[in-house]
Amino acid sequence: MSLDKDDIRAAVAGNILTEPQAASLMALAEKRRGTRENMDGLDEPFELFRGFNEVFIVIGLVILYAGWMGLTGLNIFFSEDANLSTLIYGVISVAVTYFLARYFTLKRRMVAPSIMLVVLMLLSGLQIGASLANLLALENASMTGFSAGFATLLLAAFYAMFRIPVTVFFIALGVFIAIGALFVKGGADAPGVSDLFMLTNDGPFAIITIILGLIGLTIALRFDMSDPHRVTRRASAGFWLHVIAAPAIVNTIALTLFEAGGVAGQIVLLTFLAAMAIFAMIIDRRSFLVAGIGYIVAIAIAFLEGNAAIVILILGLGLVVLGAKWEGLRARIMDALPAFPGKNKLPPWGLTETSL
Repeated sequence: MSLDKDDIRAAVAGNILTEPQAASLMALAEKRRGTRENMDGLDEPFELFRGFNEVFIVIGLVILYAGWMGLTGLNIFFSEDANLSTLIYGVISVAVTYFLARYFTLKRRMVAPSIMLVVLMLLSGLQIGASLANLLALENASMTGFSAGFATLLLAAFYAMFRIPVTVFFIALGVFIAIGALFVKGGADAPGVSDLFMLTNDGPFAIITIILGLIGLTIALRFDMSDPHRVTRRASAGFWLHVIAAPAIVNTIALTLFEAGGVAGQIVLLTFLAAMAIFAMIIDRRSFLVAGIGYIVAIAIAFLEGNAAIVILILGLGLVVLGAKWEGLRARIMDALPAFPGKNKLPPWGLTETSL
């Protein structure tokens, strides 16, 4: 009897193996038996919960926090009522969340409760940040930036202690909000949705979006390449960074090209989307492509009116074809590409005999 990827993941989840041991064991197994025969290559690990008991606990955590808010008057929104007492209540929330994470994350290795605890830590951090900002007499953009920055630093510390992958998603979002608030404080107009993605609009926000998206993508690829077989939480962290980096990059460029209009603009847009699809297959991240395309669909409905149906139809057709032929297409692309730095650190390809 041989171990497969699911067995090794279960051993990590059960605290039988450490993540480095799991990665080493997988690498050794592949070397001995051959990657092509022993990995299916069809899976991009994604897990929100492992059983209904985790959902049950999440419901309990939500009710617990709601009761705490009702008892203390704790307010997650930036309010003029934030004061020393709400600051103290926020600190208590952080402490309780920390000890709950020690149990549910470190001891029980539960997925959904861990994700919920990240959200609760975020809300507690925003509450503390808003309280401190109010005590410092900060207002509007200054309060928003300070609160988001404080919550982001708190989440960074939380991630360093517990390594819950979804934390990096909220850290990246917090960085974006904090930087945007600084620009508003510096005199820029508060952005609308189109300002965040249209490079042709006035203001720095679309440029900020794409720069932070590229930084997020770079970090995500570092996570991915450190775990090409995706058996550890580093790969899961990479997944969540792709989810936020993809729309920042894809939507900003694609929607700007679409807005430009004309035959030339449409050709460039289709070329760009095709390039992004190929890039997603090279790094073997469906999440990168789905996140970017998903946001394009949402924003197309909101802004493109009558043309939205055409965009959605084309994107839907493309996704169906890619989903059905992903492995076969990826194998041919990777085989056709010359050697480049990091190619051997990407997930293996050609692991199945998927035909086109």
